[in-house]
Amino acid sequence: MRRAVELAARGLGSTSPNPVVGCIVLNSEGFPVGEGWHQRAGGPHAEIHALAEAGDDARGGTAIVTLEPCDHTGRTGPCSLALIDAGIARVVYAVADPAAGGGARRLAEAGVDVERGLLAEEAVAGNAAWLTAMRLQRPYVIWKYAATLDGRIAAADGSSRWITSDEARADVHRLRARTDAVIVGSGTAREDDPHLAVRGVAGAVQPLRIVIDTDAKSVRPGARVLDDAAPTLIAVADDADAGELERTAELLRLPRAAEGRPGLDLTALLDALHAREVRSVLLEGGPTLAGAFVEAGAVDEVIGYIAPVLLGAGPAALGHAGIATIAQALRLKVTESVRVGADLRITAVPEGAPRAKATAASAAATASTAATEES
Repeated sequence: MRRAVELAARGLGSTSPNPVVGCIVLNSEGFPVGEGWHQRAGGPHAEIHALAEAGDDARGGTAIVTLEPCDHTGRTGPCSLALIDAGIARVVYAVADPAAGGGARRLAEAGVDVERGLLAEEAVAGNAAWLTAMRLQRPYVIWKYAATLDGRIAAADGSSRWITSDEARADVHRLRARTDAVIVGSGTAREDDPHLAVRGVAGAVQPLRIVIDTDAKSVRPGARVLDDAAPTLIAVADDADAGELERTAELLRLPRAAEGRPGLDLTALLDALHAREVRSVLLEGGPTLAGAFVEAGAVDEVIGYIAPVLLGAGPAALGHAGIATIAQALRLKVTESVRVGADLRITAVPEGAPRAKATAASAAATASTAATEES
């Protein structure tokens, strides 16, 4: 199953709006004879790839799958029937499918031995974006920022290029390639004229570029985000005078935030993106936008690139987030800490989130393995 989770991760960035799935087929004697993963939306599912590689050796064997095999016909046929037709005797899956479902029941009715729950938390972590989108009916939100060791995203004079290393910036492009959309606010659009497309990642599916430009005044003709490198959506207030922008870009009109708050209604934004089958977004805006998402309880993962640099003054990574006292602090659990060039990439999720639980489970499994080896 752990190998199946690894295989599933290869589909990140290319399977949306579908989940990532990995599958291993064992023959009747328990030896691996086929493996596969869901490679692209509309293409064969993981089980189909694994069964094709296994051939006749699948008969009487076991299928290990990260997600419950589907039981519906969409752009492809049901995997449950493919497993039955291949003569699979046993199916072990990690996580139930909250969207399609039904596959386990059909398999059991056909006499297949079905088991659920093996390494479920690790499989949930690997499919966090899709599962969150299905559960909450909104995209999974990753807030990414780059800062100095003392928490500054720019110097006192506003200069910020470049705080982090070339390696860290290349890593951000790989991160973009894993998500369906990239979001920035009007301040970032106005000051940085960002491009937001993926560069240097072979075969990447370009994410939807989104600028939250409430009053339709920050994105100007000729802005880099309006080129044809990737699709672009400009979110504006439903009462904004978009003028020329309306003729040069696709607009998404949304209600403004509640009275007394700046910007747009973020719940309406996420609802609209979910309706467009956007399952994950990368928040790359400045501290004001990040603060608004944190205050709305709409940040599912935080990825910080921390450079060994000190500035002493300048804007902080996070703006007002509705947190007034230490008791209100949003507590996170670090799930990963990795050196990227000269910098440190730290990934964290809110305590209690499925990925936080998965990290704890993985650590416990590692400790148990180490203890066994020592004994």
